[in-house]
Amino acid sequence: MGNHTESLQIDFDPSQISYGEILTHFWQSHDPTARAWSAQYKAALFVHDPEQATVAEASKEELAETKKGRFFARGVQTEILPAETFYLAEEYHQKYMLRRATLIWDELMQIYPSMSEWLNSTAVARLNGYVSGYGNGVQLQEEIHSLGLSTAAQENLRQMVRGRW
Repeated sequence: MGNHTESLQIDFDPSQISYGEILTHFWQSHDPTARAWSAQYKAALFVHDPEQATVAEASKEELAETKKGRFFARGVQTEILPAETFYLAEEYHQKYMLRRATLIWDELMQIYPSMSEWLNSTAVARLNGYVSGYGNGVQLQEEIHSLGLSTAAQENLRQMVRGRW
């Protein structure tokens, strides 16, 4: 069990978002001072080439410099490592929070009958984000009609997001 690190891999379009912007979100989305208690749950940033490594290291150093003080006493513990083989998690681990939103989940199973289509769907990824607590009502309103859901499922999703405001 401990011979892997749970992670996610992001495919992105640099004309839409820069690697630097992704790094900003990365550093804000976890506690970079937390020590790793196991390989499975360590905080790590996996880079795909020397350019990414250089930008990632610079962002780590900048974070360490700007966050000096009592709360950053341990320093930045997040490791920057070369990306190697990436394995998808088992099917039952995929989109865990979305699976709990049964009305939406049931509709998605009809829209995306194959695991490959479902895993590669931007709409499914976006919905998983909303159900998991990311995004707000304004963002949802801008894109809800493009996600392929029925009126009932759209209202269900709105209620979930509205409940967190």
